[in-house]
Amino acid sequence: MSNSKITVLELDYKKTENRIINFIKKIVEEAKAQGVILGLSGGVDSSLAATICVRALGKERVLGVLMPVSFTPQEDMKDAKELAKWLGIKTEAIPLESIYNAFSKSLKHDQRGTENEIPMANVLARIRMVILYYYANLNNYLVVGTGDRSEFLIGFFTKYGDGGADFYPINQLYKSQVRKLAEHLGVPRKMAYKPSSPRLYPGHKATDEIPLDYEQLDPVLIGLFDKKFSHRQVSKLTGVPIEIVEEIQKRFNKSKHKRTYPLMPQK
Repeated sequence: MSNSKITVLELDYKKTENRIINFIKKIVEEAKAQGVILGLSGGVDSSLAATICVRALGKERVLGVLMPVSFTPQEDMKDAKELAKWLGIKTEAIPLESIYNAFSKSLKHDQRGTENEIPMANVLARIRMVILYYYANLNNYLVVGTGDRSEFLIGFFTKYGDGGADFYPINQLYKSQVRKLAEHLGVPRKMAYKPSSPRLYPGHKATDEIPLDYEQLDPVLIGLFDKKFSHRQVSKLTGVPIEIVEEIQKRFNKSKHKRTYPLMPQK
């Protein structure tokens, strides 16, 4: 092994775009679906996924859904609408406040304690997926998952929420690659490089739940899961303390159930 640093692979943009476009076309054709639907958040993942879906299927066959709650920043909704207008796709706007509050009230959820934020955050993610599948069933569409490889490997998604789609067109790309491909395809830079946030509770940021910024996280993930280096080697080549490298490995191991079908006894 050389002593060079671990770096994120530079994409062949055209080759990557064509591979994803062909994948989308094949999935939709085999399902005999009329089109696809996805949630638009104003962030880079959904912006890139929507852009590539339009290139694969045409704007008439892509539906974007905006699903804000009271603590959703107005800037995010403005960016989502701007992207939809740029792409020329149809949108539906479904405010989720009343649905979210109904769940919160029925579950007697105490919003005052930060330790209670994650269970209701996951409820919100699952509400959003229920809405997407309603429109998918209504229109014979497939639901597009917008997660990337960085989030996938550390389990940074909600099981049966944003982890419950029909296919994931950008799941093979690390967040760093997603940003660069989005910019290459013309996604406005303010969306391509916006700080990541699931916005599942007030002030929610990705860095609240992940141990490193994506620029630091991606090389660690590449070292562990693509290069198969040891924890000590990854730490040395990335400059990330070995304790954090081990924590990332633990998150991968702990979230394994999110990346597989539910277990069942073998015959």
